[in-house]
Amino acid sequence: MKKKVFVIFCALIPAVISPLLRADEGMWIPLLIEKYNIELMREKGFRLSAEDIYSVNRACMKDAVVLFGGGCTGEMISPDGLVLTNHHCGYGNIQRHSSLENDYLTKGFWAMSRKDELPNPGLSVTFLRYMEDVTGRVFFGISDTMSRSDKESVIRSNIALISHQAEEESGYQAEVKPFYMGNQYFLLVSEKFNDVRLVGAPPSAIGKFGGETDNWVWPRHTGDFSLFRVYAGKDNRPADFSDENVPYKPLYHFPVSLKGVKEGDFTMVFGYPGSTAEYQPSFYIDMIKNYVNPKMIAVRTEKIAIMEEAMNSDPLIRIQYSAKKSGIANSWKKWIGENQGLERMNTIGEKQEFEARLADWIETDEARRIKYGNILPAYRKLYAELKDYYIAYNLTNESINGIEAVTLASGVRILDNLLKSGSPADEIEKTKADIIGASRNFFRNYDKGTDMKLFVSLMKFYGETLNREWLIPGYMNLKNACKGDFEAAGEKAYEKSVFVNESEFVDFVNEFDKSASKKISKDPFYIMATEAWDLLSNKIRPEIIRINGELAELNRDYMKAQMEFDDERVFYPDANSSLRVSYGKVKGYFAKDAVYFTHSTSLKGIIEKDNPDIYDYDVPDRLKELFHRKDFGRYGINGKLPVCFIADNHTTGGNSGSPVINADGHLIGINFDRAWEGVASDMDFNPEQSRNISLDVRYILFIIDKLAGAGYLLDELSIIE
Repeated sequence: MKKKVFVIFCALIPAVISPLLRADEGMWIPLLIEKYNIELMREKGFRLSAEDIYSVNRACMKDAVVLFGGGCTGEMISPDGLVLTNHHCGYGNIQRHSSLENDYLTKGFWAMSRKDELPNPGLSVTFLRYMEDVTGRVFFGISDTMSRSDKESVIRSNIALISHQAEEESGYQAEVKPFYMGNQYFLLVSEKFNDVRLVGAPPSAIGKFGGETDNWVWPRHTGDFSLFRVYAGKDNRPADFSDENVPYKPLYHFPVSLKGVKEGDFTMVFGYPGSTAEYQPSFYIDMIKNYVNPKMIAVRTEKIAIMEEAMNSDPLIRIQYSAKKSGIANSWKKWIGENQGLERMNTIGEKQEFEARLADWIETDEARRIKYGNILPAYRKLYAELKDYYIAYNLTNESINGIEAVTLASGVRILDNLLKSGSPADEIEKTKADIIGASRNFFRNYDKGTDMKLFVSLMKFYGETLNREWLIPGYMNLKNACKGDFEAAGEKAYEKSVFVNESEFVDFVNEFDKSASKKISKDPFYIMATEAWDLLSNKIRPEIIRINGELAELNRDYMKAQMEFDDERVFYPDANSSLRVSYGKVKGYFAKDAVYFTHSTSLKGIIEKDNPDIYDYDVPDRLKELFHRKDFGRYGINGKLPVCFIADNHTTGGNSGSPVINADGHLIGINFDRAWEGVASDMDFNPEQSRNISLDVRYILFIIDKLAGAGYLLDELSIIE
């Protein structure tokens, strides 16, 4: 069976990603660039080899691209471990270092020597060392007569064995990921570094210029970058934070080009795109567009409004809630644009039309009817079930667990269970210490008044949006007790609860015993935390896992069917947080009738948006001074200072911070966003309007040199003029 599955899949691949196809759509596997993409890349202007992109025999570009934290990309730009990524990728760490006395969000931060660089516990960067096709090994032992659960059990066992063997042989960490909806598997072997220090970040008036108003929008003028440095032990291997550590010496770092970009130039984005759903059926798109997104947009609209009002009222609350609000608002605005794009492109209708043609094709052959005939009817049934569980799961997390006091109470639930189960005293004491440690950061970024307003709003939304069968009992009891007056209920709860006051909470956890357990059993936040956990874990999550398991098997067959049926179409694996290459050209676009956007913006546009009365548009005086003096140094061109540019590279979440590379392999910018009109590209790539937005590296160097006065950092770089 191993041979059968592997041969069938491989037989499909040449037709799937033939180099003769001309679409710029796609997130390609770097290992396979030589086989399937390099010819087309050269036709578009690329002047290097596939081995310059990916090689296990010599240093190459892949050795300069890192998974930054858990969901962004970064790139090595110096031989001394300097990492460039987005401001919004480093935002949480910048925020954690900020206070009213040292407001690095507002004022920016620049380490003027290496001893001034700030450590970031919990932050890591990860390098891919090599990848390998292990499809045959993953499917070893599978037979057609096996049940779905038995097949999955064998696959999981094989994956665990492959990963373990790779880790023992390499000394690195290993992971096996599915591609093409589980039709192909790759082993990814990586090296992770945990000592990553903050080197520099521009003020938010540059790094987040335009705020949520400009987010997902072109033209864009945001200086979305930050700098970190990777440290290692003296053997250049990963090491825990220590003053004895030294800057990491990467195998490769990107030369930085000052030559700029023009319309039609080749560009390549190299990074870790998170997740796409290009090949999902219409039933999935319908669930997301018509059921999930509208409700998630609605609840986040309320949360954002409350947070913004609080942030505008108090500088400390602005610091405390800046990262929280930014994270919430980013997805919120994306969902709005995504729904508009799916509607404008009639994605569901197009999918349904394709499925009708696919069904006709299946019906014309008996073997295909046996193999694929049940896919679409099964999808219809499973998505009808899944949507209710999916909405209940997401809105319970967004509403109940969106109340910060409930989030804190969730941690104490673990301690309570340990006490009730008679766990050893040392385990209980360790859990107490862990909870208290985590609570310090929680309360550092917590405002009781803001949380109370969130409580009132979310309680109303939760009860009005979900059917009663999905509501936790504690909510109904609270609603009945307060007769629907959640403001009064909130005032009472926030006055008495231990989950809203740091000193009381720390004392409470330190002295936690049976009487404390009895006390919190009556706390509404603890009740909600416990019941939400029970609902999600015992009623909703098991059903989602069951349905997703059935969908995974359908998806594998559906992917095969699409490949066989539509052999002229460009297929590439959906994003799955593995290292990918996308390529295209610098290109403007028509946003709507008679509205054409050119490919670049300049500092002039920032000055035109300047508004000191609005936090997100308050241009720093020093930047305005440099503009009016036209003091752009070697970073300007023809009297202008470039800021951002767009191209038609296929990107998604996770590509934030990705290096944007020119035809010679030089860094010309960093990717940070997508244009509004093409934001639905996770499910439906639109070549006419899907554009990735990048920050021009010349603006980055200008800010470091001219505005921050940290030009010493440029001495580390390999600058191409």
